[in-house]
Amino acid sequence: MPLIAGLTLAALATATLSAMAGMGGGMILIGLLYATGFTPALALPLHAGVQLTSNGSRAMVYAPHIRWRALGVFLVGAVPVPFVVAAWVASANPDVLRLIMAVFIALGIWPVWARYLRLHGRAGLLVAGLIAGVMGPLVGGVGVLVAPFFLRDDWRKNNIIATMAVGQMCAHAVKIVAFSLNGFNVFARLDLLVPMALAAIVGTLIGRRLGGVLSERVFRIVFRSILLALVAKLAWDGLAGLDVI
Repeated sequence: MPLIAGLTLAALATATLSAMAGMGGGMILIGLLYATGFTPALALPLHAGVQLTSNGSRAMVYAPHIRWRALGVFLVGAVPVPFVVAAWVASANPDVLRLIMAVFIALGIWPVWARYLRLHGRAGLLVAGLIAGVMGPLVGGVGVLVAPFFLRDDWRKNNIIATMAVGQMCAHAVKIVAFSLNGFNVFARLDLLVPMALAAIVGTLIGRRLGGVLSERVFRIVFRSILLALVAKLAWDGLAGLDVI
């Protein structure tokens, strides 16, 4: 029961964060699942199920602001790739995945790397889709990694949140199918999935109302602090599991 209660609260808090900022919650949640000691076979499908609900509810709340043409370009890269990557994840060393996740969360904390790619518009969205397709099955939450490609001058914050929500919802749905074809069962822990998914819906509604309360400066400080702690935890666990430390 303490585990269920704790993860339900985590789903509520991370969904609230994502609804307020458009990203970040999924990466924190998958980090917490791994830090709790879950194996990839349990953590990844569970995370995909919760995030499918979270992003779906966010997409409904922000539906009028979705940019459908841009979304189509993103999905060209995001949809087919997970079917290739999921097969590798099924046989991967969990400690190696923890280290990979630590590296990519660190990249997500300060995503200035995306500027050097100098990709904007459709090209940037296609690359974002490919990143989501490759890294989604490996690290679960990729919102922070693809967000730089959605930060367009002609889009308002609500356009970014809405379009990313639908894109990630579709990506999580594809991951669930790809995982199921490789022995991962999203329904293996319904005792966790159901309360966490319901909490994610409530978190979306709360975050939508609190969208203007948290300043961007405070948000960045809190967000980066949480992710830094998760990077340290995942890197330590991964290295310890590989007997490096």
